[in-house]
Amino acid sequence: MFAVIKTGGKQYRVAANDVITVATIEGEAGSAISFGEVLLFTDGDAVQVGAPLLEGVTVSGEIVDHGRAKKVIAFKKRRRQNSRRKRGHRQHFTTVRITEIGFGGKSTKAEPRKAKAQPAEGDAPAVVSPAGA
Repeated sequence: MFAVIKTGGKQYRVAANDVITVATIEGEAGSAISFGEVLLFTDGDAVQVGAPLLEGVTVSGEIVDHGRAKKVIAFKKRRRQNSRRKRGHRQHFTTVRITEIGFGGKSTKAEPRKAKAQPAEGDAPAVVSPAGA
């Protein structure tokens, strides 16, 4: 089950428990957020496509953190003119974890993340043989 949402002028395919990076959204880390612009929703074999948006479908998420992307250098040079310009830019972004997709009174909630099981001290690690051996 997934949905296609629109935020920041871009479209994202999201499912429950996905982590996406979007353009900056107001809010503190840990706060809840709701995406109202849902363009498409599918529940296995049934697909709903909006014209342009779907009514009654909401996507909820939680802000994980805010950050800045790597620096992009815009360097322009006019040869033989002793003219050049160098500018840097770092785009701000927000990381969001999708917690729930709600539709028609139903919802799909993300399962809480489970910690990876640590082997006991006495257990030997599993040995996997290479394919074809």
